[in-house]
Amino acid sequence: MVSLRARLGPAIYMGGGLALVGAAGYGFVALAGHTLDPAHAAALASLYLMVNIIGPGVFSALEQETSRSVSTEVAAGRPTGVVLRHAWLLASALLAAVLLVLLIVSPVLTDRAFAGQWGLFVAVLLSVVTSAAVYVVRGLLGGVQRFTGYSATLAAEGIARILPCVVIAALGMPDSTGYALIFAAGSGFGAVAGLFWLRRGVREPVEPAEPTGPVTAAPPTVKNMARALSLLVGGTVLMLVVSNVAPIVVTGRLTDDAVTAAAFASAFVLARIPLFLFAPVQAMLLPSLTRAAAAHDFATVRARLRVIIMAVLAIGLLGVLASFTIGPWAVQVLFGAEVRLSAVVVGLLGVSTVGLMTAMVLQPGLIALGAHKSVTIAWLAGTVVLVALLALPGDPIRAGVAAQLAGAALVVVIMLRALSTALRGGAQPAAATAGTGVATTPG
Repeated sequence: MVSLRARLGPAIYMGGGLALVGAAGYGFVALAGHTLDPAHAAALASLYLMVNIIGPGVFSALEQETSRSVSTEVAAGRPTGVVLRHAWLLASALLAAVLLVLLIVSPVLTDRAFAGQWGLFVAVLLSVVTSAAVYVVRGLLGGVQRFTGYSATLAAEGIARILPCVVIAALGMPDSTGYALIFAAGSGFGAVAGLFWLRRGVREPVEPAEPTGPVTAAPPTVKNMARALSLLVGGTVLMLVVSNVAPIVVTGRLTDDAVTAAAFASAFVLARIPLFLFAPVQAMLLPSLTRAAAAHDFATVRARLRVIIMAVLAIGLLGVLASFTIGPWAVQVLFGAEVRLSAVVVGLLGVSTVGLMTAMVLQPGLIALGAHKSVTIAWLAGTVVLVALLALPGDPIRAGVAAQLAGAALVVVIMLRALSTALRGGAQPAAATAGTGVATTPG
């Protein structure tokens, strides 16, 4: 048996790494708010959100598919070199596609979201390249269960993002383009740290898995990995659009009121803190739900989801109360906002975060039951409603809040309905070898 210390150590390191990345992100926005004028601060807040949409939205799906495929090859006793080659090939294809799209929309994006600063657009391009690298490396590390190395990529990324920005601010040389390029390059340092761990021949001790019979899955092909990857990318991108795009649109609509735009973007980032802290819970929830679903123990699936949802509502209630009571004050003090938003605006942003946290609980349940298409449909519907409400005439702040509430609520409703249907019908879970061409993903 693996010791308790050996089992908890990687989890503690992961938590520390996530904390560093989160602190770097919020510190970046706060530093911009305190050292730059409102227009530049709002533009950097938009860059921060865009980096968090493109990187995790596109390339975290590549990480998941790479990790699954590597794990399958390790379990089958086969070398992982073929997965490594396929992963880098797919990363290159995704990278080219994303760069092309960004170049096409660059004039509008730079003018509306970045206040005409082309240096910030270059930083976004850099962030795409570094994200592609770090997420492939994390997929490889996860597949061979080197979680301490995985956490090292997070720690290196966080430190590389915030420390140079602090130095620049302390020297009295704040610059929005400099901040942006440093933030974008951080993921590259994470990739380098991960490559160091991959070169080490040490494999961390893990709890032995229960025997499940011989692994008969065929080696993954580029075509099958690409097919599985497309499903993951679609759902993840839409999820991050629903979660993060509102401040970008509001900033674009408030070009004549940069102070209010900066305050709204800061309030939005503050309200999302519980969502970031909840990420490790989702990562731990999916394996247990998958095991229960594979055993057709749907009662356990229901029970575990029920417990986690109750915990989410309890934690979310505290977050909502904090948003309504001290949220406006915190936005001014922590992020340097020059205007005070109403408690209703900040509080309702907190409510929308609870909805997104609930969706993050329901999503692993649907994936465990093989209902991948239902996940994508839910986030697609939420995105449509969000975009429609953001485009409504009138007050952009009011439209932004309404869009977040309605989009998150619709996602939860659709997921609950799909989950209920899947559990009643005794859905077959998707195999862990989805990227190998063996499994199907019924919707």
